[in-house]
Amino acid sequence: MNTSTDHIIKSYDKELERLRGEIVRMGELAVSQLEAAIDVVERRDERAAQRVVDNDDAIDTMEHEISHGVVRLLALRAPMASDLRAVFSALRVASDIERIGDYAANVAKRSIPLSMVAPVSPAHGLKHLSQLAAASVRKVLNAYREDDAEMAHEVWRDDVDVDEAYNALFRELLTYMMEDPRSITSCTHLLFMAKNIERIGDHATNIAENVWFVVKGEPLEAPREKGDEPTLPTE
Repeated sequence: MNTSTDHIIKSYDKELERLRGEIVRMGELAVSQLEAAIDVVERRDERAAQRVVDNDDAIDTMEHEISHGVVRLLALRAPMASDLRAVFSALRVASDIERIGDYAANVAKRSIPLSMVAPVSPAHGLKHLSQLAAASVRKVLNAYREDDAEMAHEVWRDDVDVDEAYNALFRELLTYMMEDPRSITSCTHLLFMAKNIERIGDHATNIAENVWFVVKGEPLEAPREKGDEPTLPTE
């Protein structure tokens, strides 16, 4: 290998590693956004909720910069095989993280009108659901950083725990609304917030599938257990 080619490969590897680090930082910010959103729900703090919503712009900006980073990588070297998988997975992972940030912002947005009505006891289930989703995202970010296919598979497999927590909260909120119609407004906000958090778990599994594909070179096609999910649109 001549010196020029060796330099190009090293530059490419360095850029790919930098890009991976930016994606992980973006993911950590998105998780922090989710945790901040749940915190403002509990504190019923409208101003703090708006700050969480406004901070979503930072995640959008990071995704834009990562997209440009991918273009630079493709211009630097025409990657093949595993390198090509790594480059294009960076785009997909960044897109999933951007959506996670959007869902966290949606939770914060809903917390503003929620803080203006009487609190309801099922709201406690939202924190448990968010903790499961946040743990999944953090774990899959570690898998992405370490190219750990088995860890990614664990996240993919364990998404059923997020689904079950969401389904349980969904049923609890519906029951609460039927028993006390005065709670319908509060519970409706909580239902949408819960659905957004459940979708965060789904995006964690998307990232897990990308990690598996990059490492193994084949899609993760094994059937995954998924509970009967109540139908509710996301925002």
